[in-house]
Amino acid sequence: MNGASASPSLGRRLRSLLPNAADYRGFRRNWKGDLLAGVTVGIVALPLALAFGVSSGAGAASGLVTAIVAGAVAAVFGGSNVQVSGPTGAMVVVLAPIIAAHGLGALAAVGLLAGVIVLVAGMLRLGRAVALIPWPVIEGFSLGIAVIIFLQQVPALLGVPAAAGESAVIGAIHALGEASWPGALWTIGAVTIVATIMLAAPRIHPLVPGPIIAIAIVTIIAVAAGAPVATIGALPHGLPAPALPALDPASLRTLLPPALTVAALAAIESLLSARVAASMADTGEVDADRELVGQGLASIASALFGGMPATGAIARTAVNVRSGAHSRVAAIVHALALLAIVLVGTALVAAIPLAALAGVLMVTATRMVAPSTVRAVLRSSRQDALVFVVTAVVTVSVDLITAVLVGVAFTGLLALRNLARSSGVHREELPGAAEPGDERIALFRLDGALFFGAAERMLERIAALRDVDVVILRMSQLQLLDATGAQVVTELIRALERRGITVLVKGVQSRHLELVRRVGVIDSLRHRKHLFDSLDAAAEHARSHVRRAALR
Repeated sequence: MNGASASPSLGRRLRSLLPNAADYRGFRRNWKGDLLAGVTVGIVALPLALAFGVSSGAGAASGLVTAIVAGAVAAVFGGSNVQVSGPTGAMVVVLAPIIAAHGLGALAAVGLLAGVIVLVAGMLRLGRAVALIPWPVIEGFSLGIAVIIFLQQVPALLGVPAAAGESAVIGAIHALGEASWPGALWTIGAVTIVATIMLAAPRIHPLVPGPIIAIAIVTIIAVAAGAPVATIGALPHGLPAPALPALDPASLRTLLPPALTVAALAAIESLLSARVAASMADTGEVDADRELVGQGLASIASALFGGMPATGAIARTAVNVRSGAHSRVAAIVHALALLAIVLVGTALVAAIPLAALAGVLMVTATRMVAPSTVRAVLRSSRQDALVFVVTAVVTVSVDLITAVLVGVAFTGLLALRNLARSSGVHREELPGAAEPGDERIALFRLDGALFFGAAERMLERIAALRDVDVVILRMSQLQLLDATGAQVVTELIRALERRGITVLVKGVQSRHLELVRRVGVIDSLRHRKHLFDSLDAAAEHARSHVRRAALR
């Protein structure tokens, strides 16, 4: 019976991770909006795909392949109706050192392994884990990525080849020293024109494709003037044939760690992007587990066609929603629009100066974190501001995954410290009219949380008691009790009892009772009747002990 009932349940879970007719329910009502949004996002995505491909070291063609193949696969299999996927700045930051260390040939293998890891994570229902990442960590992570992307463009800004394997900070410093003047004025001029147009375009209309217009103008000027600037160069006419990357045990051991890093980033960024999209418009709920499945399949497909690992792209997804998208057809159209450009427009794309793409990424980096968001985090609390700054610094100086781990761990430690500080031990007066001998009874109320971070500090005061015959521990106000806290209570009771002090425990909550029994709190009491539900009963019992002691 158990096996029979488990099988249909497993089948339902698997079917929930696959495409279905409900994915396209809104298309009939809004087909014009979806088509227009798809074309608009395709125009926006073209320069970003080219720029991210070049910046990662994989090449412009790889960026386009990723946007097309991964964009289509993630749209069909993902868990968001409006998510747009492809190459992103965060992924570039991770991929650049991997390609520098292992060579371009390792890209497909890393992408394939990362895709499988993300796919398995989705099938294991790990999608909700992103909710555990605190807001200051997310914003610090984003700010660090923005700084890295901006600094990575400094060599292209100055017309200097970027050195493989260097950190963004070191590479930018070296480029400043190696710039050739006045030749660098050409590339600086190209970046300035692109940045000016991109910043001005939204003021004309939010949907004006500033990057495309800027790149077109800079390309025309560069070609007409014969400017001595590096260009994208020849691109293939169409998609390459799919092929499995070579993977042997030795390369698997070498590439698995970077693949895990890529997978973690792909999962985090995609789920964050999908969550942002869901908050922007009523376009349906996000299935986090299915989103991981879709992103995993997208990276696998991209790797087979020679592309990069993909993630959900927050900026392109936002453009998609603002352009009127209501179903995943818009993201599919975006991929088809890019495919059409590859099939018919590669000759024009080949002439684009690399400096123009650098300008696009520099402006994109400055928009990744709004100044208002930075101010909000810094003003929220000292602890959140500290987490934000630490996460951003570690992102720039170490790497992205380490930054997220450090940020989450740091937040956890601060939260535990706050929880420990909110806990307390308060001595109270006994209920009812005062009686002779009450000074020999100590009633303590335990507040807040009695856990590993607070137990010792909370109970030191009780352990130091002198000149009392009975201690009442009032535990009804405890909101949190863990095994360490229960063990400390057990040790405290035993220590007091050894000194001849009778301990009474009042008000153990039902949710804590099993833990209290297992750890030994009740067994450490002198008598089973020393566990009370009523404070009045506990106080009367304590007074009877004092009266008997006075008669001896």
